Amino acid sequence: MQKSNKSIAGYHLLMILSSVDGEFAPEEGLKLQEYLADEFPFKINLDDELDVIANLQPEEWKDHFEFHAKCFLEDSTENERKDFVKFAKSLIKADDKVSDQEHDYYMILKNQWSLN
Repeated sequence: MQKSNKSIAGYHLLMILSSVDGEFAPEEGLKLQEYLADEFPFKINLDDELDVIANLQPEEWKDHFEFHAKCFLEDSTENERKDFVKFAKSLIKADDKVSDQEHDYYMILKNQWSLN
């Protein structure tokens, strides 16, 4: 897998976080739009990235998530990671319920970035 920059890695992380519970709530979509607007103030085509994510099998999600968490870690400061984790938490809480899967992936992120 090719290394991603911080913004692209964050997109992959959030897309998996929003989908890991088997449903993509409209509220999560709004949070993703917020991330995209902040990270990509210019027009960018993420179709290829979305295609990669959409073609993952559920058993591949964890490895893909951990890979992009590492990419984000390598390109970010500690404050950027802390801000991202806060944003990720707001994403998984956007639909007023946090599934076990969402919580597990959220904890993977915090543990991989040593933010416990």
